[in-house]
Amino acid sequence: MKISGADILIEELVRQGITTIFGYPGGAVLDIYNSLYKNQNRLTHIISAHEQGAVHAADGYARVTGNVGVVFATSGPGATNLVTGIANAYLDSVPLIAITGNVAIPLLGRDSFQEVDVVGITMPIVKHNYALRKIEDLAPTIREAFKIARSGRPGPVLIDIPKDIQQTIMEYDPDEKIETEDFVNISDDTAYDLKAAICAVNEAKRPFIYCGGGVVAANAGNEVIELSQKISAPIGLSMMGITAVPNDYELNLGMTGMHGKYTASMTKHSSDLIIALGVRFSDRATGNKQAYRGKRTIIHIDIDPAEINKNIPADIELCGDIKKIVNELIAAIKENHHPKWHKQIEKFKEEESAYRVSGDELTAKCIIEMVNSYTDDETVVATDVGQHQMWTAQYYKFQNPRTLLTSGGLGTMGYGLGAAIGGCIASDRKKTVLFTGDGSFGMNLNELATAVSQNLPIVVIIVNNGVLGMVRQWQHSFYDDNFSQTTLNRKTDFALLAESFGAKGRKASTAKELEEILKRDFKSSGPLVIDCKVNMNERVFPLIPAGKSVDDMITE
Repeated sequence: MKISGADILIEELVRQGITTIFGYPGGAVLDIYNSLYKNQNRLTHIISAHEQGAVHAADGYARVTGNVGVVFATSGPGATNLVTGIANAYLDSVPLIAITGNVAIPLLGRDSFQEVDVVGITMPIVKHNYALRKIEDLAPTIREAFKIARSGRPGPVLIDIPKDIQQTIMEYDPDEKIETEDFVNISDDTAYDLKAAICAVNEAKRPFIYCGGGVVAANAGNEVIELSQKISAPIGLSMMGITAVPNDYELNLGMTGMHGKYTASMTKHSSDLIIALGVRFSDRATGNKQAYRGKRTIIHIDIDPAEINKNIPADIELCGDIKKIVNELIAAIKENHHPKWHKQIEKFKEEESAYRVSGDELTAKCIIEMVNSYTDDETVVATDVGQHQMWTAQYYKFQNPRTLLTSGGLGTMGYGLGAAIGGCIASDRKKTVLFTGDGSFGMNLNELATAVSQNLPIVVIIVNNGVLGMVRQWQHSFYDDNFSQTTLNRKTDFALLAESFGAKGRKASTAKELEEILKRDFKSSGPLVIDCKVNMNERVFPLIPAGKSVDDMITE
């Protein structure tokens, strides 16, 4: 059959199993949206208030489903508005296909209206990108793009399609076999030193399992628990790995790193073996690299060879699929128990409980734990970036994988509401929660329009301290209380603002007020925004200063 390039794009997306697309139309994608109009029965399109909101929604959708998220944008500003979201997906290894339109091929390079070299702009923040120049390359490119986005370590791919390619008619056979390059990072027969790993695990007296986002991506949580049980090893998590194992698993100590839990960080620091699974060893996770490395043995297991030895030298490298390698380890290692090691961990827990202080005022801990009591294990929770993000990581009890949507690598303020929209749609429009701060929420609050128009049951919890909390905390700790531009002094009434968008808006300044709002409104349909007033001087602890070690940890 003879169809247009735009129709070929839609056909190929359907063939890839795509059912939902996020985006925003414009002149350079009119033909794509015309084809989309003709295929409304096969594809659902969610229009955002801004392209950044659309790409964050596609990101959130991908994280919840484990499938590829798809976003459309027009040329020029539409394409450049995707850049932050693409970079966010790249740093957090989220499979994403960004499809942009561009001016017709004869107009390229002539400063045409809304022309920009989005391929050049995004080259450092994608796994791969394509600037199409021939209609014959369209179908093979789409298939290859999905293969790249999904394979090995997942990530974003961009396809830029000029307007005349969208309009060109050609013969299309949907069943034609098209050969695409194999972009899988690691082959099954990749050599690695499994024997050395087995020996190291068997000899360890204080083993520690460190899980990152790679465990979630590989759906290897059950295998990690089995490994933990066999060698009686505690588990610590990177922020991206928080949902890798259930919160209530007895050996799960929680997040480690700069704002990680005291017990988790101290236990890792005291270990003689770290089994690192799908982690990057980022600066926020390690602090002083020499102190972090210490004299302990490190086994690093990751599907991406570029991550091994990049930040922390590994004694033993196992490059490949985490699920497969962990299963091989489990089958070969001896069962072991470490009573002295666990006695030491209990001591850390006692020390941690000694500095926990609670009061009657509305605190972040109170807010998060109270909201948590109204959710279930399947509830998708999104965050923005800042103090509230760390508090959520510390206090919310995540039980199921893929239920936390947060910007780990890029630290994108304004990520949360778009991601919550995508996550809500991915979870069949079930109740979804966004924890955000007044600073972050101000970045992309326009996406309330999307949440309202879609009637999404998203509960937005604004931890409102009137300041840019995390930056202000650092100004307090390291810049002599020089609060430069972090006290916002904004007069915005977020509850009234929510009402103006068509959402429910509520305010809470005490725990009792928040409890009453949640009892009355949490189960209601449509978006709900709760503005929670908290003390601007409440800070996130523990804190390991940048470049320091656990010996420099600030706990209060």
